[in-house]
Amino acid sequence: MWEMIWPVLIVVLSNTFYNICTKSTPSNVNAFGTLMLTYVTAAILTGVIFLFLVKPENAIFELSKVNWTSIVLGIAIVGLELGYIFMYRAGWKVSSGALVANICLAIALLFVGAILYGENITVKQVLGIFICIAGLFLINLS
Repeated sequence: MWEMIWPVLIVVLSNTFYNICTKSTPSNVNAFGTLMLTYVTAAILTGVIFLFLVKPENAIFELSKVNWTSIVLGIAIVGLELGYIFMYRAGWKVSSGALVANICLAIALLFVGAILYGENITVKQVLGIFICIAGLFLINLS
């Protein structure tokens, strides 16, 4: 059970700090400049952890296993980061902006799962989509 819970806890904790930091990014800072420093920090941290976990002589071999997904993930992360920065700069509240984005993401991923991975969409999930849409409407009333 713990092996199912600890990754979710990391996602929630990291996403909490992520949204706090993104919302707190000064509006007069160039978005690409702040992201560059963010990614340099991430590159250093992941590089140190990577070299700690694999022997340095195995680093090239381990990196040779990487495929196109790392490049596309990098592009997706830049889009994600920019989207959140500009979302908060546009005036979204931290309490509702991420919630709206994640509800929309969950709905989109339901269809991605069905189209790309053959996952079934159940009646309960369709009802959940309608509830999410109603929730989006209610969240954005104020």
